[in-house]
Amino acid sequence: MTGPERSRDGAPTTLSWLCHPATLLALVVLVVNDHVLKAAFPGLLTGKLSDVAGLVLAPPLVAVLLTLVVPRLPARAAALVGLVAVGAGFAVVKSSGYAAELASSAWTALAGQSLVRADWTDLFALPALGLARWSWTRARSRPVRQRTARLVRLLVVLPPAVLAVAATSAVNYPYALGTTTLDGKPAISIGGGFEDPYMPDKPADGQWRVSDDVATTWRPATDAETYLLNAQDSSRRQACAPNEPRRCYRVVTGHLRVEQSDDAGVTWQVAWEVSDARRDELAQRYERPGDARRHFSSRELVVYPHAGGGHEVLVANGRDGFLRRLSDGGWRRDGFLSVQSYLAATPELPAQYDGGRVQRKIDVWLASVLALLLGCAVIVAAGHLAIRRGGGSRGWGIAGALTILLAGLALKASWSQVDGTSVVTVLVVVPLGALAVGALLLVPWLGPAPDRWVGWTVVSFLLTVILAGLPMAGWLNGTPEQSEVAVALALLATVPGLLLGVRLASLADRTREEHRRDTPPYPPYQPLPPRAPLH
Repeated sequence: MTGPERSRDGAPTTLSWLCHPATLLALVVLVVNDHVLKAAFPGLLTGKLSDVAGLVLAPPLVAVLLTLVVPRLPARAAALVGLVAVGAGFAVVKSSGYAAELASSAWTALAGQSLVRADWTDLFALPALGLARWSWTRARSRPVRQRTARLVRLLVVLPPAVLAVAATSAVNYPYALGTTTLDGKPAISIGGGFEDPYMPDKPADGQWRVSDDVATTWRPATDAETYLLNAQDSSRRQACAPNEPRRCYRVVTGHLRVEQSDDAGVTWQVAWEVSDARRDELAQRYERPGDARRHFSSRELVVYPHAGGGHEVLVANGRDGFLRRLSDGGWRRDGFLSVQSYLAATPELPAQYDGGRVQRKIDVWLASVLALLLGCAVIVAAGHLAIRRGGGSRGWGIAGALTILLAGLALKASWSQVDGTSVVTVLVVVPLGALAVGALLLVPWLGPAPDRWVGWTVVSFLLTVILAGLPMAGWLNGTPEQSEVAVALALLATVPGLLLGVRLASLADRTREEHRRDTPPYPPYQPLPPRAPLH
């Protein structure tokens, strides 16, 4: 092919790449996943599926657009630019929060309100570029030569591909706007959808729910009830118990905090709160948290009598959901976190909700898995040292370290994205940790290490799990308040186990020396007698 012919081959070849069956399949998967599957099955799988499909579809789309803008650009150069630009851009956006914010702003200006979130675990989808490269090698030998065929493919395939790549799922989240009572029944107002960064102060902008059984289950308010609720005074930051007029409660603006007074508001003390440090960490688990002081703070409260005696308090805490003081005096935080029905396009309040307890269970699960994973890391280190002391290959240790590293990355991803936590930790972290432990215990035991090495290595594992679990247990109970500090202390707690593993490696070395000493040496070399001369 001559130079001029090759220069004119750009658009026909890249268009053939865009219309390759693998690229078209990626287009279908991206559209169906973003607009159907994510809403129906929100979680880890549907989130990563869009990344894979986008990485297959975006390079040929970029190449086609380049050859349309620069007609003399060779197809090979356009394909290379498409692959490199998409891969590099994806890596930067997913690993940098600042780049993700810029991408979010650009996508919002292009396709409406949308979100691009920095999540470095999405980088595991980068091998999908290999599929894009493979489809290029198959398509470049079959350029679309006929002008009519090119025009039809451009009109049929190019617009949906551009819209599929540019359009992202809107950020939907619930917002506890307000609380009040209607004829003695508690009522709550919930906003949802993609809200303005500065949330409205009027609960009338949300949807009202009314409870007929003292805040146990909720139903949508009727039109008449909605009219009456919207007509009420929207300022409900302080209220007193109807059957105890000297017992009053108030919310503290800018904090997740409720104060209580036993002398009709003369003096106040904290009745319930989430510290600002813990609140800021909590906010980072939400999509586009914004200003935590504004969106994760106590807004309104209402006090109502309980049928069995006493009173209850219901507090609207913005994006953190609702807080409830029960008639026995205990406080229960009903956050929105991990309640799947809130992720739908139109958030609906379940008949019964208890997001706070769900989040607590998830935190306990994460802390436990981290302690176990650090114990597995100690076993991997001890097994590697024993194998090397026994004269074995370092490959086992490298494989074990990579396995633990991959498990740690998966755990970190589940820590920052609570949705899908159970799937990630059960299907990735636990099997990988068990695989590494089994291999690095079995190989030394079958080789240079004695039985007592296995026993002491298990002791180092248990010691590490206990020591690493102490700061995580403290974090679950509020000291330290930030998980980063607790994780750092847990990592520091692995030092005794690692030192014990280094000490245990000498057992394998000593066993090897004893084996060499007990094995009788080879007899000295005896030269063969000279052969008799041949006659």
